[in-house]
Amino acid sequence: MHYFRPTLFVLLLSTLLLGACTGYQKLLKSSDVNKKYEAAIQYYEKGDYFKAGTLLEDLLPLLKGRPEAEKAEFYFANTNFRQRNYTLGAYYFKSFADTYPNSQYAEEANFLQAKSLFRDSPEWELDQTNTYSALESIQEFINRYPTSTFRPEAENMSQELQKKLELKAYQGAKLYYNLRYYQSAVVALGGFQQQFPASAFNEEAEYLKVSAQYDLARESVEEKQRERYLEVQSFYQHFIDTYPQSRRLKEAEKMFIDAQAQAAKLKPAEPTAAK
Repeated sequence: MHYFRPTLFVLLLSTLLLGACTGYQKLLKSSDVNKKYEAAIQYYEKGDYFKAGTLLEDLLPLLKGRPEAEKAEFYFANTNFRQRNYTLGAYYFKSFADTYPNSQYAEEANFLQAKSLFRDSPEWELDQTNTYSALESIQEFINRYPTSTFRPEAENMSQELQKKLELKAYQGAKLYYNLRYYQSAVVALGGFQQQFPASAFNEEAEYLKVSAQYDLARESVEEKQRERYLEVQSFYQHFIDTYPQSRRLKEAEKMFIDAQAQAAKLKPAEPTAAK
C-alpha cells in the first residue's frame, strides 16, 4: 500500500506554481519594453487584468511619445475599472480623454469614466457627493455624444442615481416627522415634492403633511390651533383631490373630521390693535 506524502505533494505544487509564475516575474524585471508591452496586451486580452495592469503601469513612462502609448493608457485605465478600482479608473479614464480627445477610444473612455463614478456612488444613507459627480459626468457624456451606442446605458445609470437622491431626500424629510418636528416636517415634505414632482413617494409625502400638520395643531398653544386646524383641512383637500384612490384616505379623513370639529370650537384670533 502506498501512502500519500503531504510534504511531497506540497513541494510538487510549489514547484509547479513557481514555474507558472517565473515567466511573469521575469517580465516584471525585464527592461525589454517591446516584449513587456506584447505580454501586457496578451494578458489583457485573456482577461488577466491584474497582470496586465501591473505591466502597463511599469510601461507607461517608457512609452511616452511612442504610438503604443495611447492604447496602453486606455487599457491601463480599463484594468482598474475591471478590478473594481473605480476611483482610480475614473481618474485614469479622464486623464486619457484629456490627453487623447480625438482617439478612437475617447468616446468609450468618457463613458467608462462616468460608469466608474456611477459604480463608486455610495448607498443612499451616506454622503452623496460622489453621486452628484457621477450625474454630472453622465450628463456631460450624453451632451458630447448624443448618438452614442452607450447612451441608453448612460441614461439608465442617470435614472438610478436620481432615484437614490430621491430616496435620500424623502427619508430626510420623513425623519423630521418621525422625530416629531412637525412644522419642519411639513416644510421638508413640501420641499421634497417640489424637487421631485414625479416621485413615487409623493402620495405618502402628501399624507404625511396632513398628519404632521394635524399633530402640530394638536400640540400648539390655543391661539395658534384654529389656524393650524384649518391648514389640516386644506392639506386634506389637496390630498384627496390628488390621490382619490389612496389607501390612506380613511386615516386622513379621520384627521380632517376632527380638525373641522376642533376649529369650530375655537374662536378666530383677535386682531392685534394698532399702536
